[in-house]
Amino acid sequence: MAFLLAETTAVWEARRKRAKELGERYDFARELLDLYAALLEGQASTYERALHDRPGAADLAGYVVRTAFPAVMDATMAKGTETLREAVLLRFHEGDLERIVEAWLRGEEQSGTDAFIARAATSPVLEAFPELAGEFRREDATERSCPFCGGSPQLAVFGETDEALVTPQRKLHCSRCATSWTFPRMTCAFCGETETSRLTVLADVEPFPHVRVDACERCRRYVLTIDLRKDPRAVPVVDELAAIPLDLAAAERGYAKIAANLMGF
Repeated sequence: MAFLLAETTAVWEARRKRAKELGERYDFARELLDLYAALLEGQASTYERALHDRPGAADLAGYVVRTAFPAVMDATMAKGTETLREAVLLRFHEGDLERIVEAWLRGEEQSGTDAFIARAATSPVLEAFPELAGEFRREDATERSCPFCGGSPQLAVFGETDEALVTPQRKLHCSRCATSWTFPRMTCAFCGETETSRLTVLADVEPFPHVRVDACERCRRYVLTIDLRKDPRAVPVVDELAAIPLDLAAAERGYAKIAANLMGF
């Protein structure tokens, strides 16, 4: 257990360091990444506590509200925008918090505020125990969804390889439980399209040499891809948050993201 905690602590610390680094590099993402870094403090503690407590699916929503929501509130009050602070305060005082978590777990349509607080509080628990998310597997899950919980992919990653002639695997990263799974390279992560003429790549090499948009003309969906060969220091879940201009460029061309990230992009 000590080795596991040390390893996972390093994961959360890497996210915090990368958020700070990218916040200093990209002025347009600084406010967002400052909030994310503040949330990470509480998420790391929630993750470690969940490993110890081993919550069950039956009381998952209640467990999240009791153990994780206070830290989400503190981080939002410290680093959130005035609009977000007001919206979150309203939901904390007037909303059915357990119902908000349950709705997110079941993939129901939610307001941006509800999705934010539910995901920020619940995802560290699911990252600790992805099998819990399986209890809430979405009915619309397909073979392209997360094999654990049926969640949609948040991003794609090309990993590093030590062999120059070996093409790295493409992996998708779940937006709910953070599980990664191997997925074919030239295939739409939403509809499964494989015709290369219908698969579009958008990139902005100057600020984001290691990030690109992989879009599909058939379903008009896209996912951001992080290429670790071009920036081995990248932390995919953080770099995806920072690449706001690429999300805006995709939206301007009529593409919709397969799964919005924690901050709603």
